[in-house]
Amino acid sequence: MPPYVMKCPSNGLCSRLPADCVECKTNFSCVYGKPVAFDCTVKPSVTCVDQDFKSQKNFVINMTCRFCWQLPETDYECSNSTSCMTVSCPRQRYTANCTVRDHIHCLGNRTFPKMLYCNWTGGYKWSTALALSITLGGFGADRFYLGQWREGLGKLFSFGGLGIWTLIDVLLIGVGYVGPADGSLYI
Repeated sequence: MPPYVMKCPSNGLCSRLPADCVECKTNFSCVYGKPVAFDCTVKPSVTCVDQDFKSQKNFVINMTCRFCWQLPETDYECSNSTSCMTVSCPRQRYTANCTVRDHIHCLGNRTFPKMLYCNWTGGYKWSTALALSITLGGFGADRFYLGQWREGLGKLFSFGGLGIWTLIDVLLIGVGYVGPADGSLYI
């Protein structure tokens, strides 16, 4: 039994079969962004049905003419980066490997690299950091909350830099310049 058969649902709709289960003829009259019909045939050992539940081998797939890397983000899944530092200017990007979802049909490679923005959170709330900075900033509570314990100790033992450091931190946290120490975004 060929390995692709495991991905192919038996007796499902032909138009919903994953791309690994069908072979389609390239339509050279395809105009980017316009609807196009592809003549397809199921691979050996794959069975599918039409809308009336009649078995068929040849069918037509209607789709928009575009390459896989041009699909909307909902039509593919990408790997996540664990080395992102999101509190940076300009925002940092990373190369992700993306794979098109099984039931989506497109032109070109179904696996492709894509540059994505670092966009993850460690669970820190901006409003909590700002409230701590305003109320307990003189004791370094805002910096301790954000995981910046060295700065927190400095503020604690200097009474918030005699108030000056506290006022500056209220502004820096308020505009989002100071963020969590792990580089994540606020919730």
